[in-house]
Amino acid sequence: MIQTTQTRRLIGAVLLIIAAAVVVIVHYSQPPASSRFRPSASPSPRTSEVIQFGTLPPGAKLPSAAQCARWVHASPSPENRPANKTSNGTIGQHVGPGFFPAGDSPQVRTLVPLISGDFTGTTEEILRWAACKWGISQNIVFAQAAVESWWRQDNLGDWRADAKLCPPGHGVGADGRPGACPQSYGILQTRYPYLETSWPGIGTSTAMNADVTYAIWRSCYDGYEVWLNNEPRGQQYHAGDLWGCVGRWYAGSWHTPAANEYIGVVKQYLQERVWEQPDFN
Repeated sequence: MIQTTQTRRLIGAVLLIIAAAVVVIVHYSQPPASSRFRPSASPSPRTSEVIQFGTLPPGAKLPSAAQCARWVHASPSPENRPANKTSNGTIGQHVGPGFFPAGDSPQVRTLVPLISGDFTGTTEEILRWAACKWGISQNIVFAQAAVESWWRQDNLGDWRADAKLCPPGHGVGADGRPGACPQSYGILQTRYPYLETSWPGIGTSTAMNADVTYAIWRSCYDGYEVWLNNEPRGQQYHAGDLWGCVGRWYAGSWHTPAANEYIGVVKQYLQERVWEQPDFN
């Protein structure tokens, strides 16, 4: 197809907007501390340069999964969670149209085809890929994954006794806790009863787990989760509140005390950069 000068300029402008979220920085590490909740320490530089992904504004055109994969692979990360090897090498699946709740704005449907979990790599590479794909700061992703699971895809949580809420293959007592089954799975503790169309990927694939989590974060950040204004809340829900959408992941509500407490913990981990602590491994 013949492109005019104006068309070429437009294409160039779009590529510049997408690339604006990608900057080259020097990674930093911190000295060890005595516990997971520890005071910040002065960072000391490492020598390797990596591509870092930042937060894109509400409604921004997001880079494709394939483009994010190329960017991540251009700046590889070592594996610090060998136990995730199988899950890191397993891709996810597409989800059905019922993935997002009926109370969301209709525009959320545009996000559904983007969810696939179609990436393999090290644990950090997978988290960076999800951050790139959904336009959220990779450091926030690193911190939140540390809060949720300490970056472990085999982490199980939210144990309950109701067999109707257990996913296939994980009935009451099947995972080693008599009288209960886990409802939350993986590196970001995605919760099966609310995300049934993403099963089994959220349990078997690290990439799927992260992909689902930050698709939901983006739906919130873009202003599609209007149902939050029909629930108990600390303030009115609106687009563009990055941290409000982080807290909603945990509490299912908007700036309630539980949500704000969770936000505080993620911010603490972010400030401390716990994923760079020697005792994080």
